[in-house]
Amino acid sequence: MADLDPQAPFLVFGAPSIEEAEIAEVEACMRSGWLGTGPRVAQFERDFSAWRGVKASQVAAVNSCTAALHVSMVAAGLEEGSEVITTPLTFCATVNAILHAGLRPVLADVDPITQNIDPAAIEAAITPRTRAILPVHFAGRPCDMDRIMAIADKHGLVVIEDCAHAIETEYRGKPVGTFGDFGCFSFYVTKNVVTGEGGMILGRDEEHIARARILALHGMSKDAWHRFGDSGYRHYQVVECGFKYNMMDLQAAIGIHQLAKVESNWLRRNDLWRRYDQAFADLPMTLPSPPEADTRHGFHLYTVLIDDSRCGIDRDGFLEAMNAARIGTGVHYLSVPEHPYYQQRFGWRPEQWPSAMTLGRRTVSLPLSPAMSDGDAERVIEAVRSVISC
Repeated sequence: MADLDPQAPFLVFGAPSIEEAEIAEVEACMRSGWLGTGPRVAQFERDFSAWRGVKASQVAAVNSCTAALHVSMVAAGLEEGSEVITTPLTFCATVNAILHAGLRPVLADVDPITQNIDPAAIEAAITPRTRAILPVHFAGRPCDMDRIMAIADKHGLVVIEDCAHAIETEYRGKPVGTFGDFGCFSFYVTKNVVTGEGGMILGRDEEHIARARILALHGMSKDAWHRFGDSGYRHYQVVECGFKYNMMDLQAAIGIHQLAKVESNWLRRNDLWRRYDQAFADLPMTLPSPPEADTRHGFHLYTVLIDDSRCGIDRDGFLEAMNAARIGTGVHYLSVPEHPYYQQRFGWRPEQWPSAMTLGRRTVSLPLSPAMSDGDAERVIEAVRSVISC
């Protein structure tokens, strides 16, 4: 292994690219006296809807993608106890949102190459109680939406797309999040568009989005901006038992300028992705498969698979070695059935979904951020090659 520099700065995994425009907008927001849901959230919604080619009335900003998923399922009117089919290779929030909506998660295994949910496994998991499919566009790669929508149409199922990794992603020329009944996006600090914490719901049906917007703020008919703004006080009514899921102007102040840079940031991540592909081509670890034809990959996560029989080190040993090299990495993800809570509640065992289990035990995400310099990328490449060649 190459000599490590103990004084080297730690390369934070997923560090966002924040520039002066975001900082100035946050300062202006703070000086305005309006920090909560207000004009900047409204602008962020308008900008996002225009970028995705939908009406402003088809989007609603919320405080997380988890909230977006939860509210979408409630707004869809899925009856309590219904089954929702999703992937076992995802963050716990996907499954937790199903549970919070009073629904039952059903897992369908992933394709071992794309790491996305396998449409054939979805079909096999459908029962008379199935009411929805929740595909996750993993790492920025679009799911096979033609097959998924055909299954949904055949069985009369709601489709709620988890687009947390996939804000720029397209499938056959169409943005993900616009295929199903709802698309749910994340603006968490490690995502491709950042607001610190935040999310967005995009819906096909404007009435569903109008209901989602009300549900996201206590079930109230008017938010604070429309109650206390300069047009005079307006009374509100509570029309549903809702949630506290609204986005703040402080968050939207960052997002407005992040969204303006989404294409340039995507190009930078694409460049880093290609550098990694070239630099690691001769190593015995498994690299991400190339994007499929007629798709646009979001390049959110660069995930490699570490097999100790080929690499001479297991996944956790690799994580420790990279940390010793002062480079942050991630695990996306241990499969959902690996976690004790779901084992205890549902009796799930990882072996029931073998592809997700194998991927989850070998996967490592390398740093991939537009904030990275060329020197940062070279540090990652040198460290990986040093660890794998030991």
